[in-house]
Amino acid sequence: MLEDKNKERTSLEKLGEFELIDHLTQHFTLNHPSSLKGVGDDAAVLDFQHKKTVLSTDLLVEGVHFDLSYMPLKHLGYKSVMVNLSDIYAMNAKATQITVSLAVSNRFPLEALEELYAGIHLACKTYNVDMIGGDTTSSKTGMLISVTALGEAEEDKITYRSGAKENDLLVVSGDLGGAYMGLQVLEREKEVFKVNPNNQPDLEPYSYIVERQLKPEARKDIVELLEKLEVTPTSMIDISDGLSSEILHLCKNSEVGCALYENKIPLDPTVISTCEEFKMDGTMIALSGGEDYELLFTIDQADFPKIKGNPNLTVIGHMTDKSGGANLVTRAETLIPLKAQGWNSFQSE
Repeated sequence: MLEDKNKERTSLEKLGEFELIDHLTQHFTLNHPSSLKGVGDDAAVLDFQHKKTVLSTDLLVEGVHFDLSYMPLKHLGYKSVMVNLSDIYAMNAKATQITVSLAVSNRFPLEALEELYAGIHLACKTYNVDMIGGDTTSSKTGMLISVTALGEAEEDKITYRSGAKENDLLVVSGDLGGAYMGLQVLEREKEVFKVNPNNQPDLEPYSYIVERQLKPEARKDIVELLEKLEVTPTSMIDISDGLSSEILHLCKNSEVGCALYENKIPLDPTVISTCEEFKMDGTMIALSGGEDYELLFTIDQADFPKIKGNPNLTVIGHMTDKSGGANLVTRAETLIPLKAQGWNSFQSE
């Protein structure tokens, strides 16, 4: 990242932890009736009354989940909220609050954290979510961000991974593989930049997939769409680790098998052309790439007419008897067992 060397940098030591929290959270306001007390006391106070509360948390670690050489801090703040909201929407719930905890080394000045929190603030504003607390501390190893998201739902609307039945249709929102291919482009340009720092990359042809990596959007709109269509999914999960891994989660939790049709997997034209450029197989990227944050869910066949022809949704297969396992039906109509080859943070290089 290019940095203005003349810009004044404010050391975090000057503020101290509590003043830092006050400074970074001064622009956040509470908008949900369930948020009784947010930042500024020993604990937040929430009142969900008669609805059920859902909660999810994620930890993002510099050098493992993000690379600040091409990830702008504002985008990182936004994305750190998205990955958590996506889990709430995957429960067919409404996201309402988040907490943000941050550990940073002394190489980050106050201005860098202001950028990070500008992204968090934009995410909260865009998705109508209250930021109600968190923590800040020092780190010896760079930046760590932990976001916890809370949401609410009526008990009969909450969708688990365990409700899929044999013959249910398998549906996905949006398109797949874009985030992974965006990462490939960014990694390639990073290597070029190392060799020739004067070389500025032209990312315009890749703008869609680069944005899928740097600024993903959680699919709140799909939850709202399904409610409008009067469709309650029988099971649901978000696609963070790749399509094959997520399908296998649904199959395991619901005790069913699956037939996924290769020719039905939605791929954006930019993904297809970039896969060709990198000599990669588009199907494999969709199956194993991850970080798309689309919603994968099953519906009863009786609900098919309600979603038929909707441009946001694609039927990509159906659930089968458990004994048949989970399989990819190729374009040549052969069966290939699905494997969980999605991203694994504990895998050695």
